Amino acid sequence: MTYTASVVGGSGFTGGELLRLLDGHPEFEVVQATSRSYERKTVGHQHPNLRGMDLRFSSPEDLESVDALFAATPHGVSMERIDDFSDAADTVVDLSADFRLDTEEQYDEWYDGHACPEYLEKSEYALPELNRENLPGADLVASGGCNATATLLGLKPLFDAGVLAGDEQVVVDVKVGSSEGGAGGGAASSHPERSGIVRPYAPTSHRHEAEIEQFLGLSVSFTVHAVDMVRGASATCHVFPDSPVEKKDMWGAYRDSYGDEPFMRTVAGGGGVYRYPEPKAVAGTNYGEVGFEIDPKNRRLVVFSAIDNMMKGSAGQAVHAANVALGIEETAGLEFQGLHPVGAP
Repeated sequence: MTYTASVVGGSGFTGGELLRLLDGHPEFEVVQATSRSYERKTVGHQHPNLRGMDLRFSSPEDLESVDALFAATPHGVSMERIDDFSDAADTVVDLSADFRLDTEEQYDEWYDGHACPEYLEKSEYALPELNRENLPGADLVASGGCNATATLLGLKPLFDAGVLAGDEQVVVDVKVGSSEGGAGGGAASSHPERSGIVRPYAPTSHRHEAEIEQFLGLSVSFTVHAVDMVRGASATCHVFPDSPVEKKDMWGAYRDSYGDEPFMRTVAGGGGVYRYPEPKAVAGTNYGEVGFEIDPKNRRLVVFSAIDNMMKGSAGQAVHAANVALGIEETAGLEFQGLHPVGAP
């Protein structure tokens, strides 16, 4: 069966990744991509890697009826237009932050409120490794934030397995590439300003903390750095458990959570150059890597995770979730294994 699909906000980085994935997907046919700025321009005009697509951007006001609508719009747009999106499509997959959280109170605390809180109880978090059982048949799917995704993939198996009790101190440091700022990232994302930097841009109170708290049930001390790479998010999590933790407990937790997961790999201090999770090793793919080390002297666990922020942290996660929601083979369209060697990810 072929499903028709549209991408609202198709001219941005995430929109381009969605179009790339859906164009190569065996079960989707892309019939519309919208853009206010590039209306009537070809998709290849904005995304040179997609010059082979026979498709032009159209107005986001003129939505076609499709099976699945993917919204790659800035925060605040989808919540204002969710009625239109739902009228146009049986399944809506939103890649903004508009439907990731459970309650209106969370949006009051972390964002600027919510325009249609009645939809929050209808939405399902997109990350299949955390929420697969609730995705089949979902009408509204909310793709997770890339920084939260990297952090949750690293930490949640330890809480699920009881290795961590939920009252430990957790300090998370995330380093992300410039594509996180989007196609209109501004002066901070321009190459002369970005090149060579390790810049803390969210030392405290990053909004993705809300997602982490929602799934882990505890607060984390969370800092994000902008670094000199284009794609990728790397999370280093320092956890201080109350009692000693052994390596076998860590390996058991990750095997239990990810042993059957098609897109998760555990990389923990093996041989070779890439001994721990690294964004470069998953660039362009929907894979996530997790790993760890134990520091008994300081009673500390160090948990590492790496994703491509544009894929596992955004477009790839969205397509993966759509596959599950629609009953498609969940790896369909996402089998790309990556390249080695590659340049800057």
